[in-house]
Amino acid sequence: MERGNIFLSLFLVSILFISGCGNFCTKEGKVCEDGTILERTGSNCEFPECPILEEIEEEIEEEIEEEIEEEIEEVIYNLDLTIKNTPEKYQEIEEYLPKYGEVFGIHFFASNKVSDEKLLYAMNIMAEYLDNDKDGSPDNPLVVDRMVSDKVGMVMFEDEEEDEDSDLWESDLEFIDLGNLQGLYEDETNPSGSRFDASLEEILHLITQRGYAEVYPEIFGEFSGSTVANLMDEARGGHFEEDSNWDEDTGYGGEDAVPNNYPSSAWYHYDDETCNYSCMITEYMYWALTSILGAQENRCGEINHEWELCTKEKVQEKDPEIYSILTNPEYKFATILPIGDY
Repeated sequence: MERGNIFLSLFLVSILFISGCGNFCTKEGKVCEDGTILERTGSNCEFPECPILEEIEEEIEEEIEEEIEEEIEEVIYNLDLTIKNTPEKYQEIEEYLPKYGEVFGIHFFASNKVSDEKLLYAMNIMAEYLDNDKDGSPDNPLVVDRMVSDKVGMVMFEDEEEDEDSDLWESDLEFIDLGNLQGLYEDETNPSGSRFDASLEEILHLITQRGYAEVYPEIFGEFSGSTVANLMDEARGGHFEEDSNWDEDTGYGGEDAVPNNYPSSAWYHYDDETCNYSCMITEYMYWALTSILGAQENRCGEINHEWELCTKEKVQEKDPEIYSILTNPEYKFATILPIGDY
């Protein structure tokens, strides 16, 4: 018999019973869609309502989510901020980058020309971004788990020259997808504070692009139509996206993601023609969060040609929606600016 017919069927048992009120109700059963069998009750001998299937599904989903959360809480994250040799399973990258470290399972590959001090400093910046309360576990395990499962990581060369001479990006690797690696140079990593520290930017790029955008695509997805993309369009004074003829490697051919002139109403006007729409979102996230954290407050004049909201107060006033998202405790972004001392 079809399940739908079973739902509508009644089965009759020839046993009668006398209710407490003196009513005679036939001993019938009603089979609900979820398999529950109900009997007639009450003075009118009516069947109670079957459980609503949607409510049952919601209860099941809630139970599954609770189980997942419990499993996540049980995961033990090992954090060993030390420098090692590149593991054997990644030996294909060792000839370029023999130094190695991990932050909650996220790779750091570095050349011999990168000092241990700078490599450790960068690893500490990553640790502070991901575990801002420094309790030994990631603040947002979902983001870290996604980054680890996708084998993302940081690549550190001494400078651009060493990077280009290495031919790493032209190599064909089996165990590491080069598209999942973010570059950072030693000569732009600045623990002393004498000039701006690029590790705050490049490491955050990896976290937002390969972590948050993947875990929360509707909110942080780096594509047209996501929440953060719509907010960025407003910040740039319109929707400007490259067309299909645009070449990512050269930045030429077809329309790029940079307008001829940004509208006067825009407060975010990045003008790198090699930066596509996705890249523009990555940069927007960086500018907004680091301004909220106080990293840009002494650079207002220096960065004004790209980003006008250089303080927490300016972001909150001019771009309140991105401020609300980045400070929403649900997503667990850093609330204290990393300083390289985990």
